[in-house]
Amino acid sequence: MKVVIALGGNALLKRGEPPTADAQRANVARAAQAVAEVARAHAVVVTHGNGPQVGLLALQAEVSARVPPYPLDILDAETEGMIGYLIEQELASHLPGRKIATLLTQIEVAAGDPAFLKPSKPIGPAYAAAEARQLAQARGWTIGLDGNAWRRVVPSPEPQRILELATIKLLVDAGVIVICAGGGGIPVVVTPSGGIHGVEGVIDKDLAAALLARELAADALLLLTDVDAVYRNWNTPAASPLRAATARELRQQRFAPGSMGPKVEAACRFVETTGGFSGIGRIEDALEVLEGRRGTIVRANGLRGAQRLP
Repeated sequence: MKVVIALGGNALLKRGEPPTADAQRANVARAAQAVAEVARAHAVVVTHGNGPQVGLLALQAEVSARVPPYPLDILDAETEGMIGYLIEQELASHLPGRKIATLLTQIEVAAGDPAFLKPSKPIGPAYAAAEARQLAQARGWTIGLDGNAWRRVVPSPEPQRILELATIKLLVDAGVIVICAGGGGIPVVVTPSGGIHGVEGVIDKDLAAALLARELAADALLLLTDVDAVYRNWNTPAASPLRAATARELRQQRFAPGSMGPKVEAACRFVETTGGFSGIGRIEDALEVLEGRRGTIVRANGLRGAQRLP
């Protein structure tokens, strides 16, 4: 099978963990081991989140008095290279002899996307309410609630077209494990004359992964994070995992907009437009999610129950 695997940014840098290079490398090593288990038997394309990482770079840029802060599209490109380098290196240690490549990926968005007027994508570390208010006032940030903490939020425009798609297809057809569209890709606007320029925002990684999987005609899309499944009534005493669901069933429920919501939406988009299946679960369970033994399996039709998938 051809499988697109989307690794969550918070799983690569866990909540509350110091944002050090060593911490990220350790988490990437665990993720790469799980991806390698899938890649031994299937064609794999990897994408990843970058919320904590791009927020860290933005924070570092803000505290420098000598140089104006770099725009978010450039920081997106930096995180694609940084995280892709770590994933590529760790995968190579598990899959000696396999061809692996990281590709900086530009994704077109609409200049008039309403998301630019309503920042919603959490990036960077979490803050207590008082510190968040202080940072918002001092730096002109928009701050939003993410779970029980506050984080900076930035525009998250809708991904429309992957500019490097033809190159990605060439690499996949040549048997290369491709790491691409990291952090949702670099958001760019294409002018009527064909000019390209970056814009200030961070594309949602899961929605970009759904677009990537559809355009590559993938058989499966795995959305992997630090939660073992999609839950009904999350964060309440009545919480219960959904082991199998249709896109229609999921669309009738509400999920947290900054975390599980985009994953559910991405899974639904993919299965509705391709007839393939999607899995949502923990990074460590990647192969078991693909085989239908763990996580939440999403299909477009009415199949039920945990079952081994083709």
